[in-house]
Amino acid sequence: MNHEIESLEGQLLIHRRNLRDLEVKKAKFGLDVPLYILRQIEDEESQISRLTEAVQRMTNRSQIIQGEGITSIISVLFLAADPTDASRLRLGEELREIQEKLQLARSRERFELHQRMSVRPADISQALLDVQPQIVHFSGHGTAIGALCFENQIGETHPIRPDALAALFEQFANQVKCVVLNACNSEIQANAIAEHVDYVIGMNQAIGDKAAIAFAIGFYQALGAGRTVEEAYKLGCVQIRLQGIPEHLTPIFIKKGQVYS
Repeated sequence: MNHEIESLEGQLLIHRRNLRDLEVKKAKFGLDVPLYILRQIEDEESQISRLTEAVQRMTNRSQIIQGEGITSIISVLFLAADPTDASRLRLGEELREIQEKLQLARSRERFELHQRMSVRPADISQALLDVQPQIVHFSGHGTAIGALCFENQIGETHPIRPDALAALFEQFANQVKCVVLNACNSEIQANAIAEHVDYVIGMNQAIGDKAAIAFAIGFYQALGAGRTVEEAYKLGCVQIRLQGIPEHLTPIFIKKGQVYS
């Protein structure tokens, strides 16, 4: 993303120089400024305004959960799939807990939570394009080979293999900074995505509903308080222990391919 910001700033500098040169030409004509020069000035001013806004947007999005905590608006995209031919999950409760913890957070004004339920394959890319999230949270089923289970047109299971989903996140690597895979056996998928995304959290085995919800509670409590992703991960694991659930070693934290457990 920093490279894209630098590119925009370079374009902005060029247009500002063009505007300065045009203003010099305009001054030479006095009151009889040709119409084409006035139009060129308007065009340059429009380009400068557009690029300035674009730089500001990208700068805000680049200031994302670094070592000093949250520094700007963070968009969280909650994706959920609960196919009719699989065991039912308490996805609604998990979403409610996340909403509540962010709403009660000290830094609540810095978060925007977006949700997509009963997600099908095409819905994932559309949501990433529409929401432009920095954090993507998937809640649902995972398979023993690391695939995540989304839904097909009739609501039944549609598994997506790790390499396919990783290829998708590669296209959004400058935008998405953290992915949480709150699904069974999602470690393989997490490692694949971590080739492109700064922080990824997955599960190294099956995880129960209660443990998954407890992890989400601790994770978003910490983010809402301005903690880093790694600190939020640790608090999520602690929250599982506080609930008396023996699954606190199931979530794994991956940073650029380095597994933390």
